[in-house]
Amino acid sequence: MIDLYKKRSLRTLCSEVLLLIISAFVYSIAFPGFVSEKGLGFIAFFAIIPVLMVIKNTSWKAVGFHGFLFGVAFYCFFNYWLPNFHKGAIVIVTVIKGTEMLMLFFALKAAVTYFKRFGFLLQGFIWVSYAYLSESWFAGYPYGTICYALYRYLPLIQIAEYTGIWFIIYMIITPQAFIAANLADRVRGKGDKFITYVKKNIYFPIIYAIIFVLWFTTGCIQLNYWEKAIPDRTWRVATVQHNHDSWQGGLTTYRRNFSNLRRLSLEAIRQNPDIVVWSETAFVPSVSWHMNYSYEGAGDTIGNKETAELVKEFVSFAEELDKPLLTGNPTGVLKNPSKGPIDEETGELNRTDYNSVILFDDGTIKGTYNKQHLVPFTEHFPYKKQLPWLYNILVALDYNWWEQGDEAKVFESDGVKFSTPICYEDVFGYLPAGFVRNGADVIVNMTNDRWSGSADAAVQHAAIATVRSVETRKTMVRSTNSGLTCMILPTGELVDPVEQFKMTYHIYDVPVYTSETYGHTFYVEHTDILAYASIFISAVTLIVGLCLTILKKVKK
Repeated sequence: MIDLYKKRSLRTLCSEVLLLIISAFVYSIAFPGFVSEKGLGFIAFFAIIPVLMVIKNTSWKAVGFHGFLFGVAFYCFFNYWLPNFHKGAIVIVTVIKGTEMLMLFFALKAAVTYFKRFGFLLQGFIWVSYAYLSESWFAGYPYGTICYALYRYLPLIQIAEYTGIWFIIYMIITPQAFIAANLADRVRGKGDKFITYVKKNIYFPIIYAIIFVLWFTTGCIQLNYWEKAIPDRTWRVATVQHNHDSWQGGLTTYRRNFSNLRRLSLEAIRQNPDIVVWSETAFVPSVSWHMNYSYEGAGDTIGNKETAELVKEFVSFAEELDKPLLTGNPTGVLKNPSKGPIDEETGELNRTDYNSVILFDDGTIKGTYNKQHLVPFTEHFPYKKQLPWLYNILVALDYNWWEQGDEAKVFESDGVKFSTPICYEDVFGYLPAGFVRNGADVIVNMTNDRWSGSADAAVQHAAIATVRSVETRKTMVRSTNSGLTCMILPTGELVDPVEQFKMTYHIYDVPVYTSETYGHTFYVEHTDILAYASIFISAVTLIVGLCLTILKKVKK
């Protein structure tokens, strides 16, 4: 076999770049996307092998570049729909993810450099650590995390009840790292034949095979248990999908949307639901603001008196509906509580807003949830002082800043306790787990994915949400603007999806599994503990490896 690495050259670099780009494309089709509507999840078990080969064989000077390249390429393929939202979005996401991958590649390179024989085991922990850290900071974005490619392989995701997604990631990455270590050596003409390599390291394949069989078998047993589990009750939910173009605003649009929502809701209640659910910001003018400050001049900046009249129409309709109504609706509050709705000194509106969900019943707002995890750059940017140039660009793009909520709110209606993660809050495991710890027995996700203009984007979002139901063992109802409206059972099975980009409603008979009967899962009680352990193991082992390497060089 020709060794391309005896002397690094432009040919070597080009070969690595080409291999990484091909691997990024192959990896992307493991997920729902433009190649496969539901994704080809099995690809996740081998798509990273070429990437880990490149990392082992490439130079320290090139590994960072390769990490950035792979991150940019993968998210261009995977999130191809982002330019529909804004052309700058694809640039921001790919640069951020490329930078994260740059750091990941350095850590993975260190693992196989410091620990030549067993570095592949450490690479698994490093990838788990990366997956957690990359979703935990301000711009955290879990889309594309490798475990979510398995969302349709129900026996393999049941373990999330105990471990969250972290065990699944380790089991996907580590065997690929094991194979890549040998193939990388073979490319350089130094490695044993694969069968010889396996024999020399026979303990890993045996142990992995045993763990995999236990993983699959336990998953089948858990799946069978939850498929037969008897719910404490059934909650009849009417979801309304009004298919509004998110880019359109203004009083005329608000009226048209409300007219469609009202019509569909009246049709839905003929089937006697227990509650009617709209989507995120389905009704835009703030009901709470106008109910508290309903005189001229204190309304929204668009429409003022006309907007206040629209809110009155909403309140009248909600009272006549004779059913609890759950809707996304901004909550306007006084920015300076010591002043009135109009700042007498400046003449400006003394108001700030939360992206919220309100439960409206008996002519009043029974409860409000304010979104806790805001979308970076478009809903929230905390670095105004540190990065004023970027803040000014975002302001010029007319992005809407929201205040950040701080309560894992649990609503109650007709004896059912439920919580409402807003939009992409259901992609973060800690949030639904926190709701369930607070008492929620059903998760109602209120989403607006219409801005993406892509059915694939909505499916990618829903695929991630399936694991949240397994982690908490709670049914999730997803009520969306345009898709993917559906129900997700505690097994992670996605059922009764509504046709996307269609104005319609759908009734779900939601099985309710209360914590009083079924208790809390290990993950709910010990959220992300395996991620923390992986970070500790990765950091300590890399530091030890670095110290040992330095000592060896000093002795020489």
